[in-house]
Amino acid sequence: MENEISNLQIEKKIFVVRGAQVMIDRDIAELYGVETKVLNQAVKRNIERFPEEFMFQLTREEIDSVKSQIVTSRNLFAGQEGGTRKLPFAFTEQGYAMLSSVLKSDTAVQVSIQIMKAFVSMRHFVQSNSQIFAELKSMREHQIETDVHLKESDNRINQLFYLMDKYNVNDTQGIFFQGQIFDAYAKFESFIQSAQKEIILIDGYVDLSVLQRLAKKKKNVNIIIYTNPKTKLTAQDIQTFNEQYPTITMNHTTKMHDRFMIIDNKILYHIGASLKDLGKKCFAFEILDFSFIPDISKNI
Repeated sequence: MENEISNLQIEKKIFVVRGAQVMIDRDIAELYGVETKVLNQAVKRNIERFPEEFMFQLTREEIDSVKSQIVTSRNLFAGQEGGTRKLPFAFTEQGYAMLSSVLKSDTAVQVSIQIMKAFVSMRHFVQSNSQIFAELKSMREHQIETDVHLKESDNRINQLFYLMDKYNVNDTQGIFFQGQIFDAYAKFESFIQSAQKEIILIDGYVDLSVLQRLAKKKKNVNIIIYTNPKTKLTAQDIQTFNEQYPTITMNHTTKMHDRFMIIDNKILYHIGASLKDLGKKCFAFEILDFSFIPDISKNI
Protein backbone atom coordinates (compact mmCIF):
# COMPACT_ATOMS: atom_id res chain seq x y z
CA MET A 1 0.00 0.00 0.00
CA GLU A 2 1.35 3.39 -0.91
CA ASN A 3 0.00 5.07 2.24
CA GLU A 4 -0.23 2.86 5.26
CA ILE A 5 -3.32 3.50 7.36
CA SER A 6 -2.53 4.50 10.93
CA ASN A 7 -3.94 2.74 13.98
CA LEU A 8 -5.53 6.03 15.02
CA GLN A 9 -7.41 6.31 11.72
CA ILE A 10 -8.83 2.82 12.23
CA GLU A 11 -9.58 3.24 15.95
CA LYS A 12 -11.72 6.28 15.13
CA LYS A 13 -13.94 3.93 13.12
CA ILE A 14 -14.43 1.42 15.97
CA PHE A 15 -17.62 1.91 17.97
CA VAL A 16 -19.30 0.12 20.86
CA VAL A 17 -22.73 -1.33 20.06
CA ARG A 18 -24.57 -4.03 22.03
CA GLY A 19 -21.62 -4.25 24.39
CA ALA A 20 -19.16 -5.16 21.60
CA GLN A 21 -16.53 -3.28 19.63
CA VAL A 22 -17.67 -3.09 16.00
CA MET A 23 -16.85 -1.53 12.67
CA ILE A 24 -19.49 -0.42 10.16
CA ASP A 25 -19.64 -2.04 6.70
CA ARG A 26 -19.07 1.28 4.94
CA ASP A 27 -15.90 2.00 6.92
CA ILE A 28 -14.46 -1.46 6.32
CA ALA A 29 -15.23 -1.21 2.61
CA GLU A 30 -13.49 2.17 2.47
CA LEU A 31 -10.37 0.73 4.12
CA TYR A 32 -10.36 -2.20 1.71
CA GLY A 33 -10.82 0.11 -1.27
CA VAL A 34 -14.06 -1.54 -2.43
CA GLU A 35 -17.69 -0.46 -2.63
CA THR A 36 -19.93 -1.23 0.36
CA LYS A 37 -22.24 -3.30 -1.83
CA VAL A 38 -19.29 -5.45 -2.95
CA LEU A 39 -18.42 -6.14 0.68
CA ASN A 40 -22.03 -7.00 1.58
CA GLN A 41 -22.38 -9.23 -1.47
CA ALA A 42 -19.33 -11.21 -0.34
CA VAL A 43 -20.99 -11.63 3.06
CA LYS A 44 -24.27 -12.82 1.50
CA ARG A 45 -22.41 -15.46 -0.50
CA ASN A 46 -20.94 -16.78 2.75
CA ILE A 47 -23.78 -15.91 5.15
CA GLU A 48 -23.42 -19.20 7.06
CA ARG A 49 -20.06 -17.91 8.32
CA PHE A 50 -21.62 -14.80 9.89
CA PRO A 51 -23.84 -15.60 12.89
CA GLU A 52 -25.32 -12.72 14.87
CA GLU A 53 -22.36 -12.52 17.24
CA PHE A 54 -20.15 -11.88 14.17
CA MET A 55 -22.42 -9.44 12.28
CA PHE A 56 -25.74 -7.68 12.83
CA GLN A 57 -27.76 -4.89 11.25
CA LEU A 58 -27.97 -1.66 13.21
CA THR A 59 -31.32 -0.27 14.31
CA ARG A 60 -32.03 3.44 13.95
CA GLU A 61 -31.63 3.83 17.72
CA GLU A 62 -28.20 2.23 17.51
CA ILE A 63 -27.24 4.59 14.68
CA ASP A 64 -28.03 7.50 17.02
CA SER A 65 -25.87 5.83 19.68
CA VAL A 66 -22.95 5.56 17.26
CA LYS A 67 -23.36 9.20 16.26
CA SER A 68 -23.13 10.22 19.89
CA GLN A 69 -19.83 8.37 20.37
CA ILE A 70 -17.87 10.61 18.04
CA VAL A 71 -18.71 13.88 16.35
CA THR A 72 -17.27 12.93 12.96
CA SER A 73 -19.66 9.98 12.75
CA ARG A 74 -22.48 12.38 11.83
CA ASN A 75 -21.57 12.08 8.17
CA LEU A 76 -21.29 8.31 8.39
CA PHE A 77 -25.04 7.74 8.02
CA ALA A 78 -25.96 10.67 5.84
CA GLY A 79 -29.32 9.99 4.22
CA GLN A 80 -30.36 7.36 6.77
CA GLU A 81 -32.84 9.55 8.67
CA GLY A 82 -35.26 9.72 5.79
CA GLY A 83 -35.37 5.95 5.52
CA THR A 84 -34.26 5.93 1.89
CA ARG A 85 -31.07 3.98 2.53
CA LYS A 86 -30.62 0.51 3.96
CA LEU A 87 -29.54 0.29 7.56
CA PRO A 88 -25.81 -0.55 7.77
CA PHE A 89 -24.30 -3.75 9.11
CA ALA A 90 -21.87 -3.86 12.02
CA PHE A 91 -19.05 -6.40 12.26
CA THR A 92 -17.57 -7.52 15.58
CA GLU A 93 -13.90 -8.47 15.89
CA GLN A 94 -14.77 -12.10 15.12
CA GLY A 95 -16.90 -11.01 12.18
CA TYR A 96 -14.12 -8.86 10.84
CA ALA A 97 -11.67 -11.77 11.06
CA MET A 98 -14.12 -13.90 9.09
CA LEU A 99 -14.74 -11.11 6.59
CA SER A 100 -11.06 -10.86 5.74
CA SER A 101 -11.16 -14.50 4.58
CA VAL A 102 -14.07 -14.06 2.15
CA LEU A 103 -13.43 -10.60 0.70
CA LYS A 104 -11.02 -10.48 -2.21
CA SER A 105 -9.06 -7.32 -2.96
CA ASP A 106 -5.46 -6.32 -3.59
CA THR A 107 -5.18 -4.49 -0.28
CA ALA A 108 -7.17 -6.96 1.87
CA VAL A 109 -4.19 -8.73 3.43
CA GLN A 110 -2.34 -5.58 4.52
CA VAL A 111 -5.48 -3.79 5.74
CA SER A 112 -6.65 -6.91 7.59
CA ILE A 113 -3.48 -6.98 9.66
CA GLN A 114 -3.76 -3.27 10.47
CA ILE A 115 -7.42 -3.51 11.52
CA MET A 116 -6.72 -6.53 13.70
CA LYS A 117 -3.92 -4.60 15.42
CA ALA A 118 -6.31 -1.71 15.99
CA PHE A 119 -8.92 -3.99 17.56
CA VAL A 120 -6.26 -5.46 19.85
CA SER A 121 -5.01 -1.98 20.75
CA MET A 122 -8.53 -0.81 21.58
CA ARG A 123 -9.23 -3.93 23.63
CA HIS A 124 -6.03 -3.47 25.63
CA PHE A 125 -6.94 0.17 26.22
CA VAL A 126 -10.40 -0.81 27.49
CA GLN A 127 -8.92 -3.53 29.72
CA SER A 128 -6.38 -1.14 31.18
CA ASN A 129 -8.99 1.51 31.89
CA SER A 130 -12.06 -0.62 32.63
CA GLN A 131 -12.34 0.68 36.19
CA ILE A 132 -12.25 4.29 35.02
CA PHE A 133 -14.91 3.58 32.39
CA ALA A 134 -17.11 1.91 34.99
CA GLU A 135 -16.77 4.88 37.30
CA LEU A 136 -17.56 7.34 34.51
CA LYS A 137 -20.61 5.33 33.54
CA SER A 138 -21.77 5.30 37.16
CA MET A 139 -21.27 9.07 37.43
CA ARG A 140 -23.26 9.67 34.25
CA GLU A 141 -26.12 7.50 35.48
CA HIS A 142 -26.17 9.31 38.79
CA GLN A 143 -26.30 12.73 37.11
CA ILE A 144 -29.59 11.98 35.39
CA GLU A 145 -31.23 10.57 38.48
CA THR A 146 -33.63 12.72 40.47
CA ASP A 147 -33.48 13.28 44.21
CA VAL A 148 -36.43 10.94 44.59
CA HIS A 149 -34.35 8.00 43.33
CA LEU A 150 -31.11 8.76 45.14
CA LYS A 151 -31.83 6.42 48.05
CA GLU A 152 -32.82 3.62 45.68
CA SER A 153 -29.59 4.15 43.70
CA ASP A 154 -27.51 3.94 46.86
CA ASN A 155 -29.17 0.64 47.73
CA ARG A 156 -28.42 -0.79 44.29
CA ILE A 157 -24.77 0.26 44.58
CA ASN A 158 -24.48 -1.37 48.00
CA GLN A 159 -25.95 -4.58 46.59
CA LEU A 160 -23.48 -4.44 43.70
CA PHE A 161 -20.51 -4.11 46.04
CA TYR A 162 -21.91 -6.96 48.13
CA LEU A 163 -22.08 -9.23 45.09
CA MET A 164 -18.60 -8.20 43.96
CA ASP A 165 -17.22 -9.19 47.38
CA LYS A 166 -19.23 -12.40 47.57
CA TYR A 167 -18.36 -13.66 44.10
CA ASN A 168 -14.76 -12.51 43.87
CA VAL A 169 -13.12 -14.07 40.81
CA ASN A 170 -9.48 -15.12 41.16
CA ASP A 171 -7.12 -17.39 39.23
CA THR A 172 -8.24 -20.61 40.95
CA GLN A 173 -12.03 -20.43 40.86
CA GLY A 174 -14.87 -18.08 40.18
CA ILE A 175 -18.39 -17.49 38.90
CA PHE A 176 -19.31 -15.29 35.93
CA PHE A 177 -22.94 -14.27 35.60
CA GLN A 178 -24.98 -13.82 32.44
CA GLY A 179 -23.79 -10.74 30.58
CA GLN A 180 -20.26 -10.68 32.02
CA ILE A 181 -18.85 -11.55 28.61
CA PHE A 182 -15.95 -9.09 28.62
CA ASP A 183 -14.85 -10.04 32.15
CA ALA A 184 -14.99 -13.76 31.35
CA TYR A 185 -13.01 -13.41 28.12
CA ALA A 186 -10.42 -11.18 29.79
CA LYS A 187 -9.91 -13.72 32.59
CA PHE A 188 -9.51 -16.68 30.26
CA GLU A 189 -7.18 -14.75 27.96
CA SER A 190 -4.96 -14.23 31.01
CA PHE A 191 -4.92 -18.01 31.54
CA ILE A 192 -4.01 -18.54 27.89
CA GLN A 193 -1.24 -15.94 28.06
CA SER A 194 0.23 -17.67 31.14
CA ALA A 195 1.18 -20.75 29.10
CA GLN A 196 4.89 -21.10 28.34
CA LYS A 197 4.95 -24.27 26.21
CA GLU A 198 1.58 -25.91 25.60
CA ILE A 199 -2.20 -25.49 25.88
CA ILE A 200 -4.54 -28.46 25.62
CA LEU A 201 -8.19 -27.49 25.12
CA ILE A 202 -10.99 -30.06 25.42
CA ASP A 203 -14.17 -28.40 24.20
CA GLY A 204 -16.86 -29.97 22.04
CA TYR A 205 -17.96 -26.69 20.49
CA VAL A 206 -14.82 -24.97 19.21
CA ASP A 207 -15.34 -22.36 16.49
CA LEU A 208 -13.48 -19.38 15.01
CA SER A 209 -14.25 -17.18 18.03
CA VAL A 210 -12.28 -19.65 20.18
CA LEU A 211 -9.31 -19.33 17.83
CA GLN A 212 -9.51 -15.57 18.38
CA ARG A 213 -9.02 -16.19 22.10
CA LEU A 214 -6.18 -18.66 21.54
CA ALA A 215 -4.37 -16.15 19.31
CA LYS A 216 -3.47 -14.29 22.52
CA LYS A 217 -1.00 -17.05 23.48
CA LYS A 218 2.71 -16.41 23.73
CA LYS A 219 4.88 -17.08 20.70
CA ASN A 220 5.97 -20.71 20.25
CA VAL A 221 3.27 -22.06 22.56
CA ASN A 222 1.71 -25.11 20.91
CA ILE A 223 -2.03 -25.75 21.13
CA ILE A 224 -3.79 -29.11 20.95
CA ILE A 225 -7.59 -29.04 20.55
CA TYR A 226 -9.96 -31.95 21.17
CA THR A 227 -13.44 -31.19 19.87
CA ASN A 228 -16.53 -32.89 18.46
CA PRO A 229 -16.26 -34.19 14.87
CA LYS A 230 -19.31 -32.07 13.99
CA THR A 231 -17.50 -28.83 14.82
CA LYS A 232 -17.86 -26.00 12.28
CA LEU A 233 -14.11 -25.45 12.45
CA THR A 234 -12.44 -26.59 9.25
CA ALA A 235 -8.94 -27.72 8.33
CA GLN A 236 -8.65 -24.51 6.29
CA ASP A 237 -9.43 -22.46 9.42
CA ILE A 238 -6.64 -24.25 11.30
CA GLN A 239 -4.21 -23.77 8.41
CA THR A 240 -5.01 -20.05 8.20
CA PHE A 241 -4.49 -19.68 11.96
CA ASN A 242 -1.17 -21.54 11.83
CA GLU A 243 0.14 -19.27 9.10
CA GLN A 244 0.03 -16.39 11.58
CA TYR A 245 -0.01 -17.98 15.06
CA PRO A 246 1.65 -21.42 14.84
CA THR A 247 0.85 -24.03 15.91
CA ILE A 248 -2.57 -25.63 16.52
CA THR A 249 -3.30 -29.34 16.13
CA MET A 250 -6.98 -30.30 16.01
CA ASN A 251 -8.25 -33.74 17.06
CA HIS A 252 -11.77 -35.12 17.26
CA THR A 253 -13.37 -36.92 20.18
CA THR A 254 -16.87 -37.81 21.37
CA LYS A 255 -15.82 -39.07 24.80
CA MET A 256 -15.87 -35.79 26.72
CA HIS A 257 -18.88 -33.87 27.99
CA ASP A 258 -17.22 -31.25 30.21
CA ARG A 259 -14.72 -28.65 29.08
CA PHE A 260 -11.11 -28.67 30.29
CA MET A 261 -8.00 -26.61 29.62
CA ILE A 262 -4.53 -27.87 30.55
CA ILE A 263 -1.70 -25.34 30.79
CA ASP A 264 1.88 -26.63 30.42
CA ASN A 265 0.79 -30.07 31.69
CA LYS A 266 0.69 -28.54 35.19
CA ILE A 267 -2.57 -26.63 35.62
CA LEU A 268 -5.97 -28.21 34.95
CA TYR A 269 -8.98 -25.92 34.55
CA HIS A 270 -12.50 -27.33 34.66
CA ILE A 271 -14.78 -24.93 32.77
CA GLY A 272 -18.58 -24.84 32.99
CA ALA A 273 -19.11 -23.38 29.52
CA SER A 274 -17.61 -23.63 26.07
CA LEU A 275 -15.00 -20.94 25.41
CA LYS A 276 -17.23 -19.59 22.64
CA ASP A 277 -20.07 -19.00 25.12
CA LEU A 278 -18.25 -17.40 28.05
CA GLY A 279 -20.51 -14.97 29.87
CA LYS A 280 -23.60 -15.66 27.76
CA LYS A 281 -25.07 -17.56 30.71
CA CYS A 282 -23.95 -18.04 34.31
CA PHE A 283 -21.01 -20.46 34.57
CA ALA A 284 -18.16 -21.31 36.92
CA PHE A 285 -14.58 -22.50 36.60
CA GLU A 286 -12.11 -24.06 38.98
CA ILE A 287 -8.62 -25.54 39.09
CA LEU A 288 -8.60 -29.29 39.67
CA ASP A 289 -5.76 -31.26 41.24
CA PHE A 290 -3.03 -31.71 38.60
CA SER A 291 -2.94 -35.46 39.41
CA PHE A 292 -6.07 -35.81 37.22
CA ILE A 293 -4.16 -34.68 34.10
CA PRO A 294 -2.73 -38.13 33.16
CA ASP A 295 -6.15 -39.78 33.52
CA ILE A 296 -7.83 -37.18 31.32
CA SER A 297 -5.06 -37.41 28.73
CA LYS A 298 -5.47 -41.20 28.52
CA ASN A 299 -9.25 -41.05 28.17
CA ILE A 300 -9.78 -38.31 25.62
